[in-house]
Amino acid sequence: MIYLIDTDIVIYSLKNQSTVKYNFRKHANDPKMISVITYGELIHGAKKSRDHQKNTATVHRISELFPVVDVTKSIMETFADIKTVLQRQGNIIDDMDLIIAATAITMNYTLVTNNEKHFSRISDLRIENWAVK
Repeated sequence: MIYLIDTDIVIYSLKNQSTVKYNFRKHANDPKMISVITYGELIHGAKKSRDHQKNTATVHRISELFPVVDVTKSIMETFADIKTVLQRQGNIIDDMDLIIAATAITMNYTLVTNNEKHFSRISDLRIENWAVK
């Protein structure tokens, strides 16, 4: 199984959240990626932080540890399909999160997130929450 790590899980890991750290160790040999969207969200958070140089360097290191999956036309096709279905249902989810979900679905990855309630509205998306045991 290949995992796409959502932004919140990366942040919990950086904050040494014990359950997230445990699950990273448990899945140490499993391939893990981050979306270019997660990379952008992390860089944004680093640049607006007090210690932006250190935090930006940390994000650059994360992108060396976890391959960054770029957005492709196929991913954007999936994004459009998901967004259309959700809009018809009256469910609105932030476009950046939809792109992350579309990446996981298109690439056949499992999304690792603490935001189960949010992402569970997307059919065909496999989710694991590493912030809980």
